[in-house]
Amino acid sequence: MQPQRSPMPNLVGRRGWFYLFSLLILLPGAISLLIPPSLKTSIDFRGGTEFTARFQDPVEKDDLRDALADLGHDEARVQGTGQNEFLVRTNELQTVSGQVAGPTPPDEASAIRDGLIERFGPMIDLDGNEITGFLEIDSISATISREIARNAIIAVIAASVAIFLYLWWSFRSVPQSIRFGTAAIVALVHDALLVVGIFSILGKLIDVEIDKEFVVAILTVIGFSVHDSIVVFDRIRETVGRGESRTFGDAVNASLLQTLSRSLNTSFTLVFALLALMLMGGESIREFLWAMLIGTIAGTYSSICIAAQILVSWDEGDAPRLYRRILGRPEPEEEEYEREPIEAER
Repeated sequence: MQPQRSPMPNLVGRRGWFYLFSLLILLPGAISLLIPPSLKTSIDFRGGTEFTARFQDPVEKDDLRDALADLGHDEARVQGTGQNEFLVRTNELQTVSGQVAGPTPPDEASAIRDGLIERFGPMIDLDGNEITGFLEIDSISATISREIARNAIIAVIAASVAIFLYLWWSFRSVPQSIRFGTAAIVALVHDALLVVGIFSILGKLIDVEIDKEFVVAILTVIGFSVHDSIVVFDRIRETVGRGESRTFGDAVNASLLQTLSRSLNTSFTLVFALLALMLMGGESIREFLWAMLIGTIAGTYSSICIAAQILVSWDEGDAPRLYRRILGRPEPEEEEYEREPIEAER
C-alpha cells in the first residue's frame, strides 16, 4: 500500500491572515506619517550646507558634534567617511560654494572652520598637507530642494503608472488582465509605504533622515517588488493556460508553491549582499542600505502574500462579501456564486 501524499499547503486560504498582518505592520508607520513632521528630511529636501573636514589629529565623532553645537549648530549631522574625516550637514550657511582649500571670506562657514581648528587642530587635504579650509563645501537652496522633492514624487508616480500599463498588456491573454496590474500596484504601494513608515518612526525616535539616495532605494524596491510579482504572475498564467486546476484559486495556490523557493532564494541572496555592505561600513549610505534591506524583505512577502492573494480575492469577490457582512446583509444563495472551473473562463 502506497503512503498517501500530504495535501498541499493552502496559502490562498490564509489570505485573510496575510491582510491582517500587513495592516498591523503598516498601521504604526501610517500613524507616524500623520504626525508632523512626517519624515525627517536631509538638506537634499529642505536646503542646507554640506562640508567635508579632515583633521590631522584624531577626532571622535561625538566630540565634533558637541563642538558644532557649541558653535550654534546643534542641528548638525556628522558622518564619518574615513580616518579623521567627516561629512557634516547643517542648515544653510553664508558661504562660497565649491572647493575651499585656502583663505575664505568672513562668513558663517569661516566661523565654523576657525572654531573647529581652534578646538581640534589643523585640517589637512587628501595628501596630508595642512590647509586652512574644508576639503569641500556646498550649499543647496530651499528652491532646489523643493524641485528635487517634486521630481522624486513624479518619478514614483510615473514608474507606478508604467508598471500598471505594462502588466495589463503583458497578461492580456488571462481573463480580467487588469487585475494583474492592479495587484502589482497594490503590492508596490504596500512595500513603499512600509519603508517610508518605518523611516518616519526612526526619524522621530533616533533622528534618521531621508535624502536623495532614499528615493533611489524606494524606486529600486518598487522594481524588485514588481519583478518578484511578475515571476508569480507568469506561473499563474501558465497554470491557467494549461487548465491544471479546477478554480482560479487552486491555480494561484499551485503557482505560489512552485515559485516559492525561487522567490526566497533570490531574496536571501540580495539580503546577504546588503548585510555584507552594512558590516563592511559605508556610513554615508547607511539609510540607503536600510531602506533596501527593509524593502527587499517586504517585496518578497508582498509578492507571495499580497499581490497573488489579491488576484484570488478579486476573483472570489472577497470585497463585496466583506461589505455585506459590515452592513449586516444576508449572503446570496450559494448556487448563484459558485465558482466555475477556470477552463470555462478561457
